[in-house]
Amino acid sequence: MHVGILQLDIFIPESRTLKDKRRVVRSLKDRIAQSHNVSVAEVSRLDEYQRSIIGIAMIGNDKRYIEGGLSRIVDLVRMNGNINLLDYKLEML
Repeated sequence: MHVGILQLDIFIPESRTLKDKRRVVRSLKDRIAQSHNVSVAEVSRLDEYQRSIIGIAMIGNDKRYIEGGLSRIVDLVRMNGNINLLDYKLEML
């Protein structure tokens, strides 16, 4: 069994309030969870209105499949026009 953990550090330039941020983050989390069958949560920078840390976990028996799936999520976030991906960290357990 392998566990992949992806941490995304994102910047939301058009967000002016926490309500704006939460709308964008919720939409991103829902899109990721529905299309990639992973667990997603906002894990840090909860009170900052333009920054967020998103944690994503994926479990399976094929390490390459998990790494590929998490890499596709990084690509999805990079292509999102409302969000700037500042940094990400991919870890396999």
